[in-house]
Amino acid sequence: MTKTIALTIGFTAMLAVLGVFVWVTDAPAYLGHEPQTCNNCHVMDSQYENWYHAGHQNAAVCADCHLPHQNLASYYLYKGYSGMKDVYSFTTKSYPENIRATKQTDNIVQANCIRCHMDTVENILAGTQPFDRYCWTCHRSVAHGNRGLTLYPYQDSEVYGK
Repeated sequence: MTKTIALTIGFTAMLAVLGVFVWVTDAPAYLGHEPQTCNNCHVMDSQYENWYHAGHQNAAVCADCHLPHQNLASYYLYKGYSGMKDVYSFTTKSYPENIRATKQTDNIVQANCIRCHMDTVENILAGTQPFDRYCWTCHRSVAHGNRGLTLYPYQDSEVYGK
């Protein structure tokens, strides 16, 4: 009997702690796609600020460009992977001073540029010239605005290769 009571109390306490965690962190918000959620960590302030003042602010949110859209499984698996990676680096303070997309993210963003702008880029994709660069090589300030809207002084794409 006392073992059952102890298990019940332990289970109830665990549920209470989990409930407080979900409430305090607003965990359900991370299942959505609001840009404000992506900006919950102060290290993303300049990226959010740049997006907010750029052309895509009225047309696309973070998840539209930065998550794969092949199917729901790939979308949520990558969202979970990326989110946990961000939580880890934020918690351990191991994030870089200048946040840059990884090669994997570059490929996801490129696929999403093409997905959203297929009517515009289909002639380029079908053309004879090689399609050997990212869309933002030429359209640098479209998604996140001019690089001058940042907390970091050295945002030169030639220096950082992005």
